[in-house]
Amino acid sequence: MQVFKLHHPYTAADLDRQPVVLAMGFFDGVHVGHQAVLAKARAVAEEQGLPLAVLTYNQHPSLVFKKQPQPFKYVSPLKQKLVLFEALGVERVFVVDFTSKLAALSPQAFVEQYMVGLHAKTVVAGFDHTFGPRETANMQTLPLLAEQRFAVVEVPRQMVVQEEASSTNIRKHLGQREIKSVNQLLGRIYTTDGVVVHGDARGRQMGFPTLNIVTPENELLPGDGVYVVEVLLNGQWYGGMAQIGYNVTFESNRDKTLEINLFDFHGEVYGEQVQIHWHQFLRSEVKFAGVEALTQQLIEDRTVSKDYLAHL
Repeated sequence: MQVFKLHHPYTAADLDRQPVVLAMGFFDGVHVGHQAVLAKARAVAEEQGLPLAVLTYNQHPSLVFKKQPQPFKYVSPLKQKLVLFEALGVERVFVVDFTSKLAALSPQAFVEQYMVGLHAKTVVAGFDHTFGPRETANMQTLPLLAEQRFAVVEVPRQMVVQEEASSTNIRKHLGQREIKSVNQLLGRIYTTDGVVVHGDARGRQMGFPTLNIVTPENELLPGDGVYVVEVLLNGQWYGGMAQIGYNVTFESNRDKTLEINLFDFHGEVYGEQVQIHWHQFLRSEVKFAGVEALTQQLIEDRTVSKDYLAHL
């Protein structure tokens, strides 16, 4: 898969001139709705004998339009999106830097430069896709702006268990720790990345050694609590249980951490990169009376987690 990084205004030298079928969108999550757009675009590309291309952006448009109280967090950061695109048969990706200058383009100018200019013979996008002001740059106005230079295919709303597949709904469910709903809307298991770092080693002293994970600043984690997970470490998947929280049993005013107790694993792996599959929410973080009460709860959590993973 070829990846073209474009900064507005780009030059023709940044591209080749081969016609493409162009799927457009931000695609945060590459969820069931996005997959429907890409599947339709792939079918059109195969029918026309053209490469399947995607136009997406390096960062969320809201970063340009309003102040962010904290770093913007993505359901799927760009690196993960590119991996998912390739798995879905995309051959080219145009990653456009979303800047104030790009946002200032008129709808017609955007069509000229980022649809005609990218040699699109067919443009495919979701029913709610916009490429400028919502009232004048939407999937209903696009055929008029195209002026018959390319075809336009609109993909309808995709519903999963009577709910729209959308990044907004996925974010909501992640915050509410509703992992089953998240995975249904994604059409796969929610996955995050991280690196193993040193912690306080309290889990090891209690018989529950944990991996302390630092995750990318721009990656969205589920709400605080204890979860059933699987972790990819050195090419092998291990079952485990994760806690996102503040270790309130031991002391207050701690930073939030992600700690994972892996089943059937022993060893030091500091500095190793991991992937985490989030399967099921178990319980909220609780302040226990002491180490004995916490240990008993962890034993119960481990039993429930192993049983859940055994029935996947």
